[in-house]
Amino acid sequence: MEASKRRKVIMYPLPFPGHLNPMIQLARIFHHRGFSVTILHTSFNYPDPSHHPLFTFRTVPHNNEGGEDPLTQPEASSMDLVVFIRLLRQTYAETFRQSLAAEVGGGEAVCCLVSDALWARGTEVAAEEVGVRRLVLITSGAASFCAFAAYPLLRDKGYIPIQDSRLDEPVTELSPLKVKDLPVMETNEPEELYRIVKDMVKGAESSLGVIWNTFEDLERLSLMDFSSKFHVPIFPIGPFHKHSYNLQLTTKNTEDHVITDWLDKQDPQSVVYVSFGSLADIEEKEFLEIAWGLRNSERPFLWVVRPGLVRGAEWLEALPSGFVENIGQKGKFVKWVNQLEVLAHSAVGAFWTHCGWNSTLESICEGVPMICTPCFTDQRVNARYIIDVWRIGIELERSKINMREVEKVVVSSVLVEEGDRIREMCLKLKERARVCLDKDGSSSKNLDKLVSHVLSF
Repeated sequence: MEASKRRKVIMYPLPFPGHLNPMIQLARIFHHRGFSVTILHTSFNYPDPSHHPLFTFRTVPHNNEGGEDPLTQPEASSMDLVVFIRLLRQTYAETFRQSLAAEVGGGEAVCCLVSDALWARGTEVAAEEVGVRRLVLITSGAASFCAFAAYPLLRDKGYIPIQDSRLDEPVTELSPLKVKDLPVMETNEPEELYRIVKDMVKGAESSLGVIWNTFEDLERLSLMDFSSKFHVPIFPIGPFHKHSYNLQLTTKNTEDHVITDWLDKQDPQSVVYVSFGSLADIEEKEFLEIAWGLRNSERPFLWVVRPGLVRGAEWLEALPSGFVENIGQKGKFVKWVNQLEVLAHSAVGAFWTHCGWNSTLESICEGVPMICTPCFTDQRVNARYIIDVWRIGIELERSKINMREVEKVVVSSVLVEEGDRIREMCLKLKERARVCLDKDGSSSKNLDKLVSHVLSF
């Protein structure tokens, strides 16, 4: 402990909530083990340092000196995600090198840089220049990363680009995935997507260690597959958010209390909680089909409709006049919730999710069955594992969303025998997640190995 107090870890998250949040949780884990933590963050979509007093924050400026950040310009909001990631990496590559060099030359000994895997080779070059050892945080699951790593094979075999006629065809090299489950996304620059994935995989392969927000009992085979191919030390120490020092109570605002009060009035395991994450958007037609399906199910629901979720709308304007009032206390639309608290509430019986990795882990840890509607990339892989491997959820494909299908799936997820069977599997996996963080659990042991590994640099 005394040795680690004199050492500093520098962390560099990607500025999207699904990447930033686990990096902050990992920072708390390092801090609890006696390390000081400095977080380098972009000037785009940056965290509020006042919410995280344990760490030092340094802003990496954008490279458009004296001008506006190109990522905040109106045209950036209409870019597809692949093009946006390319611009993100271009905008901060040189200024990150400068910021890292300044931080390393600041006096306190730096033992390592932990960078998001999607920053990839840019952080590798910068770390080599200043002589800092580099580890990588992968914010997706092991199964989806192995699918990304298989891109060259998938292209050679003709699985990608995906053809509509082959959607339900098994990918025998990546069982249990089907072609429709492969981690791709719609983009105007498919070659750029391949480059980003290639860089991410090579950046992990060339690192001195890969940190994973997963646990062995959940993804043992995928972790073994990665280790056999890449020969890089791996540290599956998740679920990050369940480490005791990440269970800090946040100050509740008025809206939190309103949501909790509403949940308190519902029957146990009766509420369908709906949230499609921080990046996905949907058409107005989809939004209305979901809304009517939820209403017709007569199940209580809590739906996070973040501003901008519905294309062309600010919030709920697409709903017919009187729709919300007609639902009354049966359903609740909100712009944001504390998801961890909602999933832990006894009234929640199912989670309709986009299957992002953080949401998947959080649902597993609370034993909540999932309705899976993945949108892109790793969400598709996660959904297939939720449904067919871990057997803790049911599928509702985005292409098949209509009010009748929504009603049927929502009712079956919380009421009938299928829901009971899934719930039993959920509780078993919840217990495994709890045990892995015990003193002799796999994640605790892997954390000890990670600390020793970092201190050996």
